[in-house]
Amino acid sequence: MAIDQTLRLLARARGLSVSDIATAIPRAGVATVNAWLKGDKLPGQDQLDALARTFGVPAGALLAELASSLDPARTPGEHDLLAAYRALNTRQQGALLEVARAMAGHPSPRKRGTPRKGGARRKG
Repeated sequence: MAIDQTLRLLARARGLSVSDIATAIPRAGVATVNAWLKGDKLPGQDQLDALARTFGVPAGALLAELASSLDPARTPGEHDLLAAYRALNTRQQGALLEVARAMAGHPSPRKRGTPRKGGARRKG
């Protein structure tokens, strides 16, 4: 989840308005907090720490998506693929993973209780 979505969810869950958040964060006015919530700006480190304290969560929880989006090993295509994957329902995600594994030549993980080659099931 992107940091702006995380901040909006936390604000809603804690019942905090934009002005409540702005008051709790040093050097952050209402316009700045609105920009964070819209995804137009990112808070600085001091502001992230203050946001984490305000919401009662670890700062890492706010940064998890941001850190993964800045991973230099990811290509733009991977970001697009991840966004598309997250928009699918669970069944569609499973089907997409099956197709991707097959295309990459990776075996699909066998589900528990599925027959082994020859149709015999393992006891136990």
